[in-house]
Amino acid sequence: MRRTFVLAAILAGIALPAMAHAFLQTASPAAGENLHASPPRVMLHLSEPLEPAFSSVKVTDASGADMSDGSVAVKGGEMDLPLRKLPPGRYRVVWHAVSVDTHRTEGKYNFLVLP
Repeated sequence: MRRTFVLAAILAGIALPAMAHAFLQTASPAAGENLHASPPRVMLHLSEPLEPAFSSVKVTDASGADMSDGSVAVKGGEMDLPLRKLPPGRYRVVWHAVSVDTHRTEGKYNFLVLP
């Protein structure tokens, strides 16, 4: 009986696919951060490797204007978006990530550039 249980547990572990999601671990600038200078980029580090074709990040100002200065680079679990020089104000970061196992996560947060 015990052998059957152990064998069933092993087979269940092998048969189940990995159920990982790419969750945001760190961000620069961070959520709610008050900066004294314009950041050159937004860098997001997620918990899983990403599918570059389906993962993105966008930074907008209070009027919704795109503040990027190029395309997002996605490598492994990181997204890197170069930014224009940001004048003082509040900015919104919106990200969408699809991990290599096709699970989708997304989020948004604000940061502030002080005068």
